Order: sequence, then C-alpha cells, then structure tokens
Amino acid sequence: VPVAELREDSFKGLDFALFSAGGSISKKFAPLSAQAGCVVIDNSSAFRMDPKVPLVVPEVNPHAVANHPNIIANPNCSTIQMVVALKPIHDAVGIKRIVVTTFQAVSGTGKRAIEELRQQVEELAGGKEVSRGVYP
Repeated sequence: VPVAELREDSFKGLDFALFSAGGSISKKFAPLSAQAGCVVIDNSSAFRMDPKVPLVVPEVNPHAVANHPNIIANPNCSTIQMVVALKPIHDAVGIKRIVVTTFQAVSGTGKRAIEELRQQVEELAGGKEVSRGVYP
C-alpha cells in the first residue's frame, strides 16, 4: 500500500476516506474530500454536532447514511458500545430516559491536557491550589 503526504488533492478518484487523525485534520480535509466526491467516514469529534452530518452507528441507525453531504460522523467510542447494547432493549420495551456518566482519558484532549494534569497532581501533592487551563 503506497503511503503519501496528505494534500488538498489527495482525494481525487477515491470513493471513501476513513479519517482518524484528529479534529483539526478532519475540519481541514474532510470538506475537501467531500467536494472531490469522496465519502468521508470521520472518527473525530469535528462533525458530531453538525446537524447536516449524520451521526451513524451501523447497528443502530444504518438508514441515516442515506442522506449525507459526503461526510458521515461516528459517535465517541463509549457511546457506540452503549447504544449498540441499548438498541434491542429500546426496540423491545422502549427507553424513555437514560443517565450516563463516562470517564474519558485526559490524553484524548492532547499534550496540553496531559501536561496540565501532571502539574495539577504536583500542586495537589504539594498542598497548593490546583490551577486550571485546558479543563476550566
């Protein structure tokens, strides 16, 4: 498989592109890919809240891929596994409300968040007030 630098013209002649390189890359290159006629399946959070982009879990709402602007988003990994498990229950008896708490890795936010956590641990261990920046 050839490996090449990602450029604005990288998507010509492609049918599908799987994006999993972070939100900033997705925001820049997914629209270019879509304009080139390539369907993007994006793993970042970049398009999850965009009302024009379907948020799809194939086991739950495969019909949602029917109408898309050549970009399809998928939810966070903890959400995917939860809704796959809940779908048959919802179909059988209905679910009116669910309250969920998940714990996500600081590393998912990036290097600045990891450094902030390290600093906060040192501050806490030293009896100092904990500073906040990345996570206010």
